[in-house]
Amino acid sequence: MRHVYRSCSALVAAIMLLAASAWMSAGVSLAQTGGAARVPSNCLAIAHNLPRARFVNLTNVQSEPDAGNVRISFVGHSTFWIESPGGVTIATDYAGWTGRRGIPRVVTMNKAHETHYTDSPDPAIEHVLRGWNPEGGRSSHNLEVGDVLIRNVTTDIRGWAAPEKDANSIFIFEIAGLCIGHLGHLHHELGAGHLGWIGRLDVVMVPVDGSWTLPIDKMAGVIKQLRSRVILPMHAFGDYSLSQFVANLSSDFAIRREQQRSITLSTSNLPAKPTVMVLEPQF
Repeated sequence: MRHVYRSCSALVAAIMLLAASAWMSAGVSLAQTGGAARVPSNCLAIAHNLPRARFVNLTNVQSEPDAGNVRISFVGHSTFWIESPGGVTIATDYAGWTGRRGIPRVVTMNKAHETHYTDSPDPAIEHVLRGWNPEGGRSSHNLEVGDVLIRNVTTDIRGWAAPEKDANSIFIFEIAGLCIGHLGHLHHELGAGHLGWIGRLDVVMVPVDGSWTLPIDKMAGVIKQLRSRVILPMHAFGDYSLSQFVANLSSDFAIRREQQRSITLSTSNLPAKPTVMVLEPQF
C-alpha cells in the first residue's frame, strides 16, 4: 500500500508540474511583474490544459465563506453591468454606451458586429479588453483589477467572407468566489479544450437569438455542458427565440422571469437547482 501511495503522490505531483508548465507556456504567468503573487484562479482544473484532461472541480462553493455580493444588471442586447464587492465596475460587449450608469472601470468587447464593440471607447475607461487581436493571432487577457480576476477563452466567428479564427472571446470574471462567464457572440459548439480552459462557471450569460449565433437547440446544449447554476439569457430579438431557449431547458432547469433588470448574487445564495433567470433590459 505504501508503494501505491508513493506512486499516486508522484503522479499527482507530475500532473501539477505539467499543468503549471502548460499554463506558463500559454503565456499565463504565475506571478505578476515585481514579484507580487498573482491571485490563483478559483475556476480552473488542477490539470489545466493537459491533453484529454477532463475538468475536475475539487471545491465546494457553498462551503466557502461568503466573500460579498456581486450585482449584475442587464443593460440590453449583450451588455451587462457587473459590480464587484470592492466597487469594480465592468461593462460586457461594450459598444459605447451603458445607459446612465457612468463610465465603467473595465469594458470587454467582441468583434462580430458593431453592436458588440466600439473603435472609440471613452478615454476615461481604465481597461479596454478586446476579444480579438487587431494585429492577428489570439487575444489573451489575464488581468487583476481590484478584487476581480478577468481572463478570456477565444472562439471562432463565421465572418462575412470566411471564418475568422479566435475573433470572439468568452470572458470570465472571477469575483467574490463566483465564476461568471459571458459567451460573447458564440458561433460554434464548445470542444473539450474550450471547456477545460473555461473551467467552472457559476453564472453564464448566453446569446439566445437562434440565428446570428448558434441555433437554439445547440446553444441549449452548450448550457447543459457548462452546468452553471445561474443562466442569464441575452441577445434575444423578441420573445420568440427567448421562449424557445427556455422551452429547451425547462425539463432540467428552473425558470424565473425576474421582472427586474438587476440581481445580486453571492456564493451563499446561488440556487440549488440550475436556474434560467430572465432579466428585463434597461433599454
